[in-house]
Amino acid sequence: MAEHTDVEQEVLAANRGFYAAWEAGDLEAMMGLWVPDGHAICVHPGWAPVEGVSAVRRSWAVIMANTAYIQFFLTDVTVGVIEGVAAVGCTENVLAADDQTPIEGFSGGKAVTTNVFRRTTGDWRLWIHHASPVMSQAGSDEGV
Repeated sequence: MAEHTDVEQEVLAANRGFYAAWEAGDLEAMMGLWVPDGHAICVHPGWAPVEGVSAVRRSWAVIMANTAYIQFFLTDVTVGVIEGVAAVGCTENVLAADDQTPIEGFSGGKAVTTNVFRRTTGDWRLWIHHASPVMSQAGSDEGV
């Protein structure tokens, strides 16, 4: 596998920052990673698209307020950069808990995700986040 370019490393660092902010429940850090204004799109698993920076912020506030614990293990990570736009694809392997989860257990899930970043004033900012739940097992013919 080829080494990532410096630009790809920058994008991957921004992507890691997104998940770190989410795991920490840090709304300000999360929104500091998004485009600062205008048209942003976020598709949370099972949700209709959320459009616009203000609406995206509200959606993350709701999610963070209702998530006691979340941890991501990212696999199948890919990155591509064309001029000022970059896409990171990955599988989110998730452990989560809420107020209803027994103390001795967690719930788990998996989503395939595309995170699209734009370079703005030198920084890579999240423009589009789209996560879809994985409902079938690997090698299954479901959904084909």
